[in-house]
Amino acid sequence: MRHQIEVSVRSSYIPAQSAPETNRYVFAYTVTITNSGSVPATLLTRHWIITDANNRTQEVRGEGVVGQQPHLSPGSSFEYTSGTILETPVGMMRGSYQMRADDGTEFDAEIPAFTLSAPRKLH
Repeated sequence: MRHQIEVSVRSSYIPAQSAPETNRYVFAYTVTITNSGSVPATLLTRHWIITDANNRTQEVRGEGVVGQQPHLSPGSSFEYTSGTILETPVGMMRGSYQMRADDGTEFDAEIPAFTLSAPRKLH
């Protein structure tokens, strides 16, 4: 495929910034974006759908990622880490990146759903 972007995500719970007693659960996620197509492409915007265990959903849209609009040559990757705050210890994120290939084609790169989960505490 000429326009092929693969996205993988690793998430982790940040206990030092979380406050479960006030329903504040902080998560970090590291995203790796790889251009596995044959045409260079630039990440223009992002669209995230974040859902907590209460089925409360927030949508986040914006330019680029972490203040950048990376240009990915075929075979290259871009990695960044960001975070989100939930009111529940478990949630899910998914979304897409809006891309523009150097040939002018605009397309979406899907961000597959991934789980955000605080470790279970033993009582």
